[in-house]
Amino acid sequence: MHDPTQDLFGDMPDMARPQAAPATGRGGEAASRHRPLADRLRPEALDQVVGQDHLLGPEGTLSLMLRNHSLASLILWGGPGVGKTTIARLLAHAAGLRFVQISAVFSGVADLKRAFEDARRRAANGEGTLLFVDEIHRFNRAQQDGFLPVVEDGTVVLVGATTENPSFALNGALLSRCQVLVLRRLDDAALEQLLCRAEAETGRVLPLTPPARATLRAMADGDGRYLLNMVEQILAQPGDTVFDPQSLSRLLAKRAALYDKDREEHYNLISALHKSMRGSDPDAALYWFARMLEGGEDPRYIARRLTRFAAEDVGMADPQALPLAVAAWETYERMGSPEGELALAQLVVHLSTAPKSNAVYVAYGRARRAARATGSLMPPAHILNAPTKLMKDIGYGKGYEYDHDQAEGISGQNYFPDGMRRPQFYRPTGRGYEREVARRLDSWDRVRESRGS
Repeated sequence: MHDPTQDLFGDMPDMARPQAAPATGRGGEAASRHRPLADRLRPEALDQVVGQDHLLGPEGTLSLMLRNHSLASLILWGGPGVGKTTIARLLAHAAGLRFVQISAVFSGVADLKRAFEDARRRAANGEGTLLFVDEIHRFNRAQQDGFLPVVEDGTVVLVGATTENPSFALNGALLSRCQVLVLRRLDDAALEQLLCRAEAETGRVLPLTPPARATLRAMADGDGRYLLNMVEQILAQPGDTVFDPQSLSRLLAKRAALYDKDREEHYNLISALHKSMRGSDPDAALYWFARMLEGGEDPRYIARRLTRFAAEDVGMADPQALPLAVAAWETYERMGSPEGELALAQLVVHLSTAPKSNAVYVAYGRARRAARATGSLMPPAHILNAPTKLMKDIGYGKGYEYDHDQAEGISGQNYFPDGMRRPQFYRPTGRGYEREVARRLDSWDRVRESRGS
């Protein structure tokens, strides 16, 4: 669980300029050595923050705000361990504001009111306040609305941190008053920078082979704090062991993949899987399929979405895709995990490599719009059943031609309501099996044209 009192480089004292107090007196250096490595390596200036050059580089968004003395209220959106709290603290110092931190996990309405009152007193004395709200998405709608007056009148510069998509987690009124900035997960280069800083701070070279060093970065999965915690575990090992990838993996627990089956990452990954299959890339599709399973997704949910894809995106270009999807789903239900997952993997590859057509999906939408527009028009009389004499007497079924008795197996009669212009909902592509379907429809259209129907 994310600790709201910690950030990429640990907890920092509540002051305008976050700066570690120098170790003085007996035992000062020893005390410093026993502080967590992430805390010892916390940046003391914005240009020391790694991995966020799009915000803090010379032309970064935050750099331009500070240069123009126009720091706006912000929502910092990013995963754990990417520097949200650190950046907020350093922004307060750079802008000459008092830094005040609250956490939506531990704070309520009373805490908010007290923070606002304190900020108003500072404002009366000419001192500004940067109010940092960690996990801001955990505040309910009413609590979020409470920020609106103090943000609008400039009592505080609000900086909220969230790991959730602000579009869903925050209300529109608050979003309209803040600028959303996305913090990137730390890439390989940024993580390597942290490893070099850790080695310089501790005066020790990490006992890792080059492949193990790459494995360590991969295990951090973009989380700088987690990386530095693993470094401490490695340096705490006795002896002169040099770790290779296998021994390193035995020593350390891999960071759990970011995946919440009820939140944004769930929808991000299913979207990636769907679009990879639509783009006919079986390798990417298998990757996202595996990512979802590794994250703990229910394979039945994936099976349902794959079946939807077979109907929506493959359609009549490969009519066997839909029964294969149902078969793969049923195979999983009978075999369970992990054996049944192979059938779903086969389906992923089949759908990715199948010819694609959404012509039926589009045609269905057109037909529904036409059905809503035309109301309750009756079918033409010649295609109505006439099971009683009365119905025959009033013309039900009169003039109907049995298609199987015709030379080409089609009569060419009109089957739309009388007076309704014949629309074309289904327009087959020239891909896969639909090439043959298009040929047939062209032939049948010529029969209808010859009859004028």
